[in-house]
Amino acid sequence: MNKIQSTINYQPSTTNQVVNMHNLNHFFGEGKLKKQILFDINLTLNSGEVIILKGPSGSGKTTLLTLMGGLRSAQSGSLQVFGEELLGAKKNKLVQTRKNIGYIFQAHNLLASLTAKQNVQMSLELHHGIQAAEVEQRAIALLESVGLSDHINYYPQNLSGGQKQRVAIARALVSHPKMVLADEPTAALDSKSGRDVVELMQQLAREQGCTILIVTHDNRILDVADRIVELEDGRITLDTEQ
Repeated sequence: MNKIQSTINYQPSTTNQVVNMHNLNHFFGEGKLKKQILFDINLTLNSGEVIILKGPSGSGKTTLLTLMGGLRSAQSGSLQVFGEELLGAKKNKLVQTRKNIGYIFQAHNLLASLTAKQNVQMSLELHHGIQAAEVEQRAIALLESVGLSDHINYYPQNLSGGQKQRVAIARALVSHPKMVLADEPTAALDSKSGRDVVELMQQLAREQGCTILIVTHDNRILDVADRIVELEDGRITLDTEQ
């Protein structure tokens, strides 16, 4: 039996499941323009795992990530996130799901008019019931933990690419999410900065006990993962533990 055949049947534990997909399909467009993007996806992510999702451009990786992240509604099959079914989910349920997820994107998406600290604080301010003093304290603590203690009051234009991505990591983790979704977090970074960023994500998420899914083309960081999942033409072709 070859590696793909043996590993595609990988069956994770049913305990501590964060995401559970069963026969998930997804389409873009309507009528004659309707195109299937994902085909019968069966995938489970467990609490505390670091998973790398890789595959060629156009294989459906980002679409799968946005479905898991509650950024769009599932259309066909089953998608459970934190025990809640998101098939045909209404906006309110998707919003509630997103509150437990940290997002890290290739483009950082930092607000240029806010300092590093304010960008991180903004994530916490979405969560009601946290006092302003605690919001500031937690933002500063996270920025210190990602090595930016001297750059807390810097604006994004005065930070390097690697430093901006560290702010994005702090912003994603400051609310202690159950899951972090990272879409090509190393794409704009040199080899060392990219490696540092991913190891930092791994370390901080392990400390917080959350699940990380990293979508990447970067083969240099595959060794940080507990599992590697490969997607090709909208189908999972590999799911293997490291």
